Order: sequence, then C-alpha cells, then structure tokens
Amino acid sequence: MWIMYATGSAFFAGITSVLAKCGISKTDSDVATAIRTIVVLVFSWILVLLTRTISGITVISGKTLLFLVLSGIATGASWLCYFKALQNGDVNKVVPIDKSSTILTILLALNFL
Repeated sequence: MWIMYATGSAFFAGITSVLAKCGISKTDSDVATAIRTIVVLVFSWILVLLTRTISGITVISGKTLLFLVLSGIATGASWLCYFKALQNGDVNKVVPIDKSSTILTILLALNFL
C-alpha cells in the first residue's frame, strides 16, 4: 500500500510545481506560500475529521511534538525557498535542484536513523 501513496506523492509533487509556477506569475511568492499553507491546513484538518483520527492528538508525546514542530518549520522554509525559486527561475531548472533533496534525505537518514 505504501507504494501507491509514494507514487501519489510523486504525481502530486510534479503537478504542484506546474500549478505553483502558474499561480505565482502575478503575485509575491511569500503571499502565494501563505495561501498554499492555508489550503494545506484546511485540507489536512478536513481529512483528520473525516477519518475520525482526531483523538490521536491526545497521545502525542513531547518529543514527537518537538519533531513535528521542527519538521513543520523545515517544511515552511522549504516552501518559501521553493516558491521564491519558482518565481525567479524556470520550473524545469528549479524542480531538479529541489528534487536533489532525495540525496540529502538518504544521507541524513543514514547518519541519524
């Protein structure tokens, strides 16, 4: 089942780049990132409510919460940089550099996990 989710992730990441480039053509990339973040926030909470998994909040440990907060900060920084790069560069040049994060992820996972 995870392979289907991973494939979906790759597909949606691909169309995200094209849609984002279209969406930031006439607006500031920081404003565009804020709008995107609101959409993700609302969509995520709707999913939590529809799947009735909201009770999972009560069992999150402090350490888990810390890592989720740090991950959220890293995600926000990544999105801000990504949208700024898309606004100023060609999508076909920005995306391959962004996807080099796969190599960084592998190296970090080998060192820390």
